[in-house]
Amino acid sequence: MARAFNWLTGVLIGLAATVLPCAGSAQPIHIFAAGSLTAAFTEMVQAFPAPPGSVAPPVFGPSGLLRQQIEHGASADILASADMAQPRALAQQQTGRLVVMFTRNRLCALGRSSLGMTSDNLLDRLLDPTVRLATSTPGADPGGDYAWAMFARAEALHPGARAILQAKAMKLVGGTNTPPLVPGHGPVQGVFLADRADVMLGYCSGSGPVMQEIPGLASVALPPALTVGPAYGLVVLSDRPMAARFALFVMSEPGQMILQRHGFDPIGLAGN
Repeated sequence: MARAFNWLTGVLIGLAATVLPCAGSAQPIHIFAAGSLTAAFTEMVQAFPAPPGSVAPPVFGPSGLLRQQIEHGASADILASADMAQPRALAQQQTGRLVVMFTRNRLCALGRSSLGMTSDNLLDRLLDPTVRLATSTPGADPGGDYAWAMFARAEALHPGARAILQAKAMKLVGGTNTPPLVPGHGPVQGVFLADRADVMLGYCSGSGPVMQEIPGLASVALPPALTVGPAYGLVVLSDRPMAARFALFVMSEPGQMILQRHGFDPIGLAGN
């Protein structure tokens, strides 16, 4: 992994260096990024060492839906996805585009503290017919795909668990027809504020802000037997100099430290 990371970083350094002289003359670049990256990439754009106005305000949303928007003509120079599949699909449509994994995340169960969830009893709690379970929408939002992958792993621990969890999971976030349940609040916050579910499977990086806003919630990491490792992929979709420079910044030490501060697991820092 480190070899691939260093090779792709070298490619981007070469590209950025080749076109750097004209970098300041272009229109702002447009970045599409997974909703889970909102806080991190907002800070990333602010910290990016480039002239003001070099980067337009990023477009955030479910990665699968962002990929569809780009395929239907939306102007994007970069897609930073919560999975590898969406950027790979776009890269296959353009010769010479490279996809790099730039960070990792983890899946957590965010739920009512009264459930008494622990990593050891998590599967039993999720299988409890009285516990309402919410997920993101598979296909449109990688968070849903990761939840379904976790359900598949649960089958080995509890025969029949996969079918039970898939049947009870309510796809309340990340779909084409899943607006925030409570206007003015984030989609996950809305799940709990509207009392639509007792547990939401989602990214660990996003649990902290939700718990700060809504008391009485606890975040539980998946036990090793159920762990699925969300890998985030980035693809540069244009030959614009600033796009290559921004991609390089994401993978640089300052960019990776920003991701780490926002709860992600960086892959481009010494010791990681």
